Amino acid sequence: MNVNRDGLTRRALLVGAAATAAGLGVLGTTRALASAKPLRAYAADKGILFGSSISGHALKDPSFAELFKSQCAITVPESSLKWDTLCPTPDRYDFSGGDWLYGLCKSNDILMRGHTLVWEQALPTWFGYIVNSENANKMMVDHISKVVRHYAGKVHSWDVVNEAFQIEDGRPDGLKITPWLRLIGPEYIETAFHAAHEADPGATLVYNENWLEPDDAGTEKKRNAVLTLLTRLKKSNVPVHALGIQSHVYAEMNITGPGFNRFLQQIADLGLSFMITEMDVRERNAPADIGIRDRMIASQYYKYLSFMLQFPALKTVITWGLSDRYTWLATHNPRPDGMPVRPLPYDAELKPAPSWDALRNAFLEAPWR
Repeated sequence: MNVNRDGLTRRALLVGAAATAAGLGVLGTTRALASAKPLRAYAADKGILFGSSISGHALKDPSFAELFKSQCAITVPESSLKWDTLCPTPDRYDFSGGDWLYGLCKSNDILMRGHTLVWEQALPTWFGYIVNSENANKMMVDHISKVVRHYAGKVHSWDVVNEAFQIEDGRPDGLKITPWLRLIGPEYIETAFHAAHEADPGATLVYNENWLEPDDAGTEKKRNAVLTLLTRLKKSNVPVHALGIQSHVYAEMNITGPGFNRFLQQIADLGLSFMITEMDVRERNAPADIGIRDRMIASQYYKYLSFMLQFPALKTVITWGLSDRYTWLATHNPRPDGMPVRPLPYDAELKPAPSWDALRNAFLEAPWR
């Protein structure tokens, strides 16, 4: 099932839909009962930071901007701190987008995360013409140093290395074959964390990864590879402080199994915290009926977040977007039937969806940390 994320059988889908519909009572509320208290406050009551990613485009919408400022205690820019945005030419950095967002966050008591320093999918167009095996290490370290120093003392945490594993590439260590791996070698990860720490010793440094949740053979290999890396980094005194678990999940998936549970405990046993960094619930495989879809989505939010919050090491929960009006899934993972996707706590009209209540209830029931 993990190989083809959208290839679930119809029988499995219908069973999941029936189960979530029958289990609606576990949410204990509906959107009609949503209070004026923001999600950030429910989370803060338990010592948790709640927020969402954000784009400058969405913040140009005044109604959405007010919603964002009221609901979020932490945010992460979707694009403005990626290398291709910051450095459009080899000799010029443009921090204007990140600086503007930092100013807005500071004036509204919102913390800002940095995303992401090293990721092969956010390289500038000039990278392939200039970077080679002789200068790659210096180029990477110089970029990290310049960006992290610019925001030293301002940014809550950095995704230092993003999505470094891909089991399908066939390496024994599970590492994804990227330009950094080819030009520098596996040690690029360790080097990146040292460079970020030197630039801002006070920042929380995060390794961020996707598709860690399902209990299947492929995902188990990936979890083991990530655990092996983090264990080695810790033993080598590399300054890595947290694991970012992206949590782009499907409504009908079972993602609270024993393998994932064991992995999370092993991460906590290393002395690392972990963060939900990019959560949304995809429902492209769900029935067209909006009521059924909303119940499936809400049920997944509640089950997954309640499961995750049993671990005191989880102190930050970030959704990848706040409203369906601006979700990336509308274009990157649309429904086959063309109907609008509904993966976030607020719908396209900026009204709380049932998943808002699911998040609120999970925070209410979470142990204090």
